[in-house]
Amino acid sequence: MFSKRLHGEGGMEEARSFSADVLSVFLPVLIALVAIFELAMPGVIWLLAEKPVDETTFPIAVDFARIMFPYIVLVSMVTLFTGMLNSVSRFAPGASFPIILNLVLIAALLIGERWMATGASLEQVAYGIAWAVTGAGVMQLAWLYYWVRVEGFEVKMRLPRLTPEVKRLGIIALPAAIGGGAYQINTLVQLYFLNQLESGAVSYMNYADRLNQLPLGIIGIALSTAILPTLSKFVGSDNHEGASQIQSDAIELAMLLTLPATVALAICGVPFVTMIFEGGRFAIEDANQTGAVLTALVMGLPAYVLIKVLVPNFYARADTKTPVYTAFVALFVFITYNILFLETYGVVGVALASATGAWINVTILYVILAIRGHYRANWQLVGRIARQLIAAAAMGAALYFASDMLSDYYSAGIFARLFALAVLVGAAAIVYFTLAFALGALDRERIAKLTRKST
Repeated sequence: MFSKRLHGEGGMEEARSFSADVLSVFLPVLIALVAIFELAMPGVIWLLAEKPVDETTFPIAVDFARIMFPYIVLVSMVTLFTGMLNSVSRFAPGASFPIILNLVLIAALLIGERWMATGASLEQVAYGIAWAVTGAGVMQLAWLYYWVRVEGFEVKMRLPRLTPEVKRLGIIALPAAIGGGAYQINTLVQLYFLNQLESGAVSYMNYADRLNQLPLGIIGIALSTAILPTLSKFVGSDNHEGASQIQSDAIELAMLLTLPATVALAICGVPFVTMIFEGGRFAIEDANQTGAVLTALVMGLPAYVLIKVLVPNFYARADTKTPVYTAFVALFVFITYNILFLETYGVVGVALASATGAWINVTILYVILAIRGHYRANWQLVGRIARQLIAAAAMGAALYFASDMLSDYYSAGIFARLFALAVLVGAAAIVYFTLAFALGALDRERIAKLTRKST
């Protein structure tokens, strides 16, 4: 909606007025929601905590949540500014703001370590890290605000006015928010099921999901952000061929990068987890269990990425409801699977349930797009993905044999681990992309065009 005003007859002035109206209405709403959660935080933490609740750590957990929860307001403002920048194809500031949080947290951990050496308690350090999260949010907001001003956008507050355009935004945004919330609900439900299992199940899933989220964030979310403005432009001009082409290009590029990541993480899950995480209280047994969870989890990685790539096709048509319905169907499958098989398959079963739900979700999304005539994959795209699968399978076979040869390096020193990791990743990349190139698994001209648009 901001982009249409910015590039329409009203231009910058109309876009500024719209953003001011949105900010003036939604910021107080966000503050009110955070205030409600701050008051209700003991109940929220009680619902999420392992049972029986530890009376010693419970009040500390409530304090931590209350300290960090204002981050919600800050990151929501950051998201608003990111959307404004994306409308003028300025993607880098919005893509880079998570780096600030990472750097602040790393700094807080290093400072906390030195603080403990001077006699501070672990609890004091933990409180410092919690405050660092909110502090990082302030820095992230300042970073995005700077770039918004660089692009010539003025950010003004006025008395809240529920204009027709703000109402329409709320109608469009609410289903999208619920759809995004479906993932968070899934995470909370997942946490509930994991807490019913043996000690360590939550940690195994968290460690495995860190590696699973890496390609999802780099590939899926980046492509989703990059193609939405172009899709919106084609849909708005009724250019069906252009919209279909940009969708096919995005799928092709997504699978070109996601399929080898999936195969590599599935085959070398235990070696990767061992090299990256093993040490201290994280023993080899923990690495083996986490690796098994990772192998199950990445079975759904292509589906997770495809969901991110297909959903903009709905958003470009102001249809934010359909992705919500499909997300909750996937959530229903996830819950049902765990109710039936949690005790049988344990934490690996929880990971498989997530993967199964993702494949059901993306299948429904694609079928709906096809039925409505919005998008159908052509045989050329199907053929390229088939060739990518062949290249990924050959790469997987190479990794299977190479991983055994380097097994002595996985639990060694940091340089030995880095060497083994570099060899595995390097060998996999050479095998996969050489074969992909030879088999014609990618349209080099279109991929280059899409990546230029993405940057």
